[in-house]
Amino acid sequence: MNYIAERRQEEKDRRRTEILDAAEAVAASEGFDALTMDQVARRARISRALLYVYFQDRDDLHFGLCERALALLQSRFEAAATRRGTGLQKIVAIGRAYVAFAAEFPVHFAALASFQAHEAGSEPGTGNVAACFAAGEKVHQTMFAVIEAGQRDGSIATSAGSPVAIAMTLWAFIHGTIQLISTKGGLLGEYGLNAKALVDQALKIAADGLSPTRH
Repeated sequence: MNYIAERRQEEKDRRRTEILDAAEAVAASEGFDALTMDQVARRARISRALLYVYFQDRDDLHFGLCERALALLQSRFEAAATRRGTGLQKIVAIGRAYVAFAAEFPVHFAALASFQAHEAGSEPGTGNVAACFAAGEKVHQTMFAVIEAGQRDGSIATSAGSPVAIAMTLWAFIHGTIQLISTKGGLLGEYGLNAKALVDQALKIAADGLSPTRH
């Protein structure tokens, strides 16, 4: 790639980053479901026509936001996976990392939650769609590897299921716990529970269920 081509690519990458930054800002102030392409174009200070050069429509922009969110989540999962300890301790740390991610980056979590709710009709293709699915696969592979390591070191029972089945079950379990905290906090309070207590209980149930002593 020559100098001119490199500069053009750098400019494209910078513009794409600015658009995603603008989309996050709009979602933070208006709510993810209320986000529109017009709002993003105005926030990014570009024309609608230029916005559509980078993202074909709102769904395509959604994939771009999810790719960014998944890359950030992957870095948190990798950090948890490299800590000292058994595979079981690491997968519990990953669960806590997911909860912390949702609290620290609510816009990212909302984008992923919406994506997961409608993913059944989506298929990997090219561009932003392909990049999003590739980022999601990296997150899954990190979980699979930690669970496999736990089954090798004996901290996770092999009879608990395959690494894929365990990972997907844990993902659903912790994702649901996060959503319950965010939408039913008042109800939990009526029963004497707070967010931390619920997360601790969820992770304890998950860890106990994977432990060889329970199988």
